[in-house]
Amino acid sequence: MKLLRYRVGAEVRPGMMDADGVVRDLSGQVADITGAMLGDAELARLAALDPASLPAVEGDVDIAPCVGDVGKFLCIGLNYSDHAEEAGMAIPEHPILFMKATSAIVGANDDVVLPRGSVAGDWEVELGVVIGKTAKYVSEEEAQDHVAGYCVVNDVSERDFQIKLTGQWTKGKSCDTFGPIGPWLVTRDEVADPQNLALSCDVNGKRMQTGTTGKMIFSVAEIISHLSQLMTLHPGDVIATGTPPGVGMGIKPDPVYLKPGDVMELEIEGLGRQRQSVRSDS
Repeated sequence: MKLLRYRVGAEVRPGMMDADGVVRDLSGQVADITGAMLGDAELARLAALDPASLPAVEGDVDIAPCVGDVGKFLCIGLNYSDHAEEAGMAIPEHPILFMKATSAIVGANDDVVLPRGSVAGDWEVELGVVIGKTAKYVSEEEAQDHVAGYCVVNDVSERDFQIKLTGQWTKGKSCDTFGPIGPWLVTRDEVADPQNLALSCDVNGKRMQTGTTGKMIFSVAEIISHLSQLMTLHPGDVIATGTPPGVGMGIKPDPVYLKPGDVMELEIEGLGRQRQSVRSDS
């Protein structure tokens, strides 16, 4: 099942994508796509609906973030062996965790706005995991039971803010618009193996990132289990699980960074496609 949220003026409404790619309105079934309705029973109820019985959304659909009211936006750094090699950094012993402000979250096709003073904006296609059931002290074997579904995440970064501002990575990860998620929340029953998904990112039509989640150092299950030992994961929390090689910072001998007018297009197998135009906050 592909769940989504879409905008009608200032209002955000819940929706579902049917087998023919038509967006169906879910307003008569749920108030919104948030952690409050991401449990297995509610998802099963929605999955049992006949999409043809739901109103079709006419015209161009303005896609909002696929999950609303996100409580925590957790990110894992250096989680692909080939990306760690690209960055010249050692394989971590445990998942590297940083936080991304939830105020960074935007829709899959919304503009990415480079903040004032930005000189090193960068792209990162990542598999996003959305928690559906409270997770605390869960084992790796139990971890998948706590997943509502998956989505595409662009972990947009400002490398100077991240590295040179004497702080945690969060500084360079949390700028407004730096967290596009979606277009869809694809429920876990439609993702046979989250460790076997192809990822890609194009910038201005040029392929920059190509990867597979099979290269992840820590699997989705390992990440959920590890984080749940440190904090309670709540329904609606989003985990970005790391990026494959090909980021702008890693280009040798001269890094390539985002500039106004650039276009990023990101895709994960079975999870949909994002497209963001870049502009400056000036």
